[in-house]
Amino acid sequence: MRRGPPSVPEQPSTPGPRLADLTTLRLGGPAGRYVAATTPEELAQAVAAADAAGEAVLVVGGGSNLVVADEGFPGTVVHATGGGVRVELAAEGSVGGSVDGSVEVTVAAGEDWDGFVARAVAEGWAGVEALSGIPGTVGATPVQNVGAYGQEVAQTIARVRVWDRTLRGERTFTGAECRFGYRHSRFKADRYDAWGSRHVVLEVTFRFAPPVGGPGEHAASAPVAYAELARTLGVEVGQRAPLGEVRAAVLGLRRGKGMVLDAADHDTWSAGSFFTNPFVEPDRVPAGAPSYPQPDGRVKTSAAWLIEHAGFAKGHGLDRPGARVSLSTKHTLALTNRGGASTADLLDLAREVREGVRAAFGIELVNEPVTVGCAL
Repeated sequence: MRRGPPSVPEQPSTPGPRLADLTTLRLGGPAGRYVAATTPEELAQAVAAADAAGEAVLVVGGGSNLVVADEGFPGTVVHATGGGVRVELAAEGSVGGSVDGSVEVTVAAGEDWDGFVARAVAEGWAGVEALSGIPGTVGATPVQNVGAYGQEVAQTIARVRVWDRTLRGERTFTGAECRFGYRHSRFKADRYDAWGSRHVVLEVTFRFAPPVGGPGEHAASAPVAYAELARTLGVEVGQRAPLGEVRAAVLGLRRGKGMVLDAADHDTWSAGSFFTNPFVEPDRVPAGAPSYPQPDGRVKTSAAWLIEHAGFAKGHGLDRPGARVSLSTKHTLALTNRGGASTADLLDLAREVREGVRAAFGIELVNEPVTVGCAL
């Protein structure tokens, strides 16, 4: 572990903007102080300086997984943007420890996630194509173990370099050391304080096998693991398809659900899926609900199915006078800002849905976005 913050010039701070301007929900009050960090070194230095000053710290990337209180955040907001991408031939391959043409791609935390996925597809790197269209930055992906359409970042992450706020030094965790689970990791579990994680992600290194079947976007994808995506592509689950076709199909599916950012579409003024799919004992799964057995004996079921069958249809809330929040008109898992909403409005809707599902099925839904200064 390398101790001490990186030796870079201290980044200037400015009076804080409204967090609504930094989040995809477009909600949240002002920040006490604002620092922009454009490299991993600046990010570590900004967090270390704020910690040394005893200030609360909130690290923001794309703001796509944040619900911030109307009162805002009283401390320092560190905004991670950009930082670059490095591509290297893997030191060891997958066969007998010999070089096999695999590459390791190290991406700064502030880089745009979908921009990185687009590059991976263009280069023929299979393993993240089903994660196309997800908003936010690369640094957020290991925290939540971001996943969609049968893929998770845990499947391709080789290493994560972090700033450890407790030990005040840099550390690097292998993929196995990240303790990845469903929408979970050590970076989410290990807290520094009520506001943030002990570990600030600085860089993520992904490992990709050599392209198979063609150059660039014509190379074969990872095996398609999600039935809806397989049907869209016209393949069977477990088969492969060209990377470019998988990306296009995923983007089409996400747009149909209001899950690709579009300033003109209020269905995308959201934090994506607001509730995680619950894991329950087999005898608690409602009749007719999707059921996915897990290794520990529990069953994963669908939060969207529970919401819909508890009486909450797409667009729920829009029929109310002066509606400022509603469920998406395309996807019941997304809670949306219809314009002029407050965080309090959104949380009221979230509680209504959560309590309705609990009353109907006895299952407690858990929010996926991180709440800052507020709670359900």
